[in-house]
Amino acid sequence: MTRHVVLIPAAGVGARFGAGCPKQYVTLAGQTVLQHTVSRLAQISAIDLFLIVVSEQDEYIDAVYPADLLPPDVHILRCGGATRAQTVHNGIVQAQKYFNVQDNDWILVHDAARCCVSTDSVKRLLAAVQDHAVGGLLALPVADTLKQADEQQQVSRTVNRTGLWQAQTPQMFRTGILARALAQADLDVITDESSAVEALGLTPLLVAGDIRNLKLTSAQDALLASYFLQQDTIK
Repeated sequence: MTRHVVLIPAAGVGARFGAGCPKQYVTLAGQTVLQHTVSRLAQISAIDLFLIVVSEQDEYIDAVYPADLLPPDVHILRCGGATRAQTVHNGIVQAQKYFNVQDNDWILVHDAARCCVSTDSVKRLLAAVQDHAVGGLLALPVADTLKQADEQQQVSRTVNRTGLWQAQTPQMFRTGILARALAQADLDVITDESSAVEALGLTPLLVAGDIRNLKLTSAQDALLASYFLQQDTIK
């Protein structure tokens, strides 16, 4: 039986966010960002296994998820790498070795810092990609006019936005395809799983996401995420 495995890379330090701890451990609306992320995805019954990948030196995860209180389908892997792609690659290796994840199983990689992801959008992804030969990802069509800057941060040209999409997560691929893609990629420059898969000559499916599925990068993002989380609590 094909399984659906969520892999959450959470080894980053979040230097741009400017908090006193990695951004996945910042508290918003009563819980850490990571807890919000996991709890939202845990509402989806099709998910069989959760793997949270942190660095070996992580000083926060045990307080957030004590080992004796972890749900049976949630596991902490201390094998995070120097980059996001390295963390995902290491996590897949561990998933195959210790959790019997097979090539035909689906891996859904989701950013720890996307704590406002909606269950509806993930269900859309699951439904749309389930029979796709390659896999796919949540994304949004680019709505704003795009400018390319020169070295002086002046506009050098306006970029045609037709056909352009802004990638989100989860990004969902067969384990075998994603493992092969990351094994062949330069993990120092890969910024998402789709680009690694594309380098194999494959074409992932774009599935319309949700504007609320923002990635926390700055303090302004935290304000917006807090609003979305509080609104969901009110409902």
